[in-house]
Amino acid sequence: MIMLPLIPVAISVFVLISDHQRPVAANALKRIERASDTYSTKYDNFDVAGVLASERLVKRYGDCLMERGPCPPEGKFLKEIIPDAIKTACSKCTPKQKEKAGLILQHLLLHHRELFLELSDKYDPEGKAQKTYGIDTDDDDYHDYEEA
Repeated sequence: MIMLPLIPVAISVFVLISDHQRPVAANALKRIERASDTYSTKYDNFDVAGVLASERLVKRYGDCLMERGPCPPEGKFLKEIIPDAIKTACSKCTPKQKEKAGLILQHLLLHHRELFLELSDKYDPEGKAQKTYGIDTDDDDYHDYEEA
């Protein structure tokens, strides 16, 4: 009679360690790994051009990323992925995310150089991204693009 309470425990242990459960766990792990191959696509259709066209919104997102003001959901997401994106050369970025990142970088370099330098100091103090993408912060290098 004392052994009766141990039966459910023994069954639970058997279920947890049985070979039948391991493939399910391994498959679940593979799904998680595949899902983390890229960043969330939740904001892939976000209107980056609309933000870049507005001085007020550029300032708002800049303040968010520099922790000088509140962050909209897209800004919070960006703050989370920027360090990893720089570290991995955007290897987890979708093609759409890479395109939008290029638009943002180009705009900041051409029109908001000071903000670009602040963000670089905060998120890329070693200049890894600048070296990887050949970004030179010298003002003279971008005058040709402004005229185009």
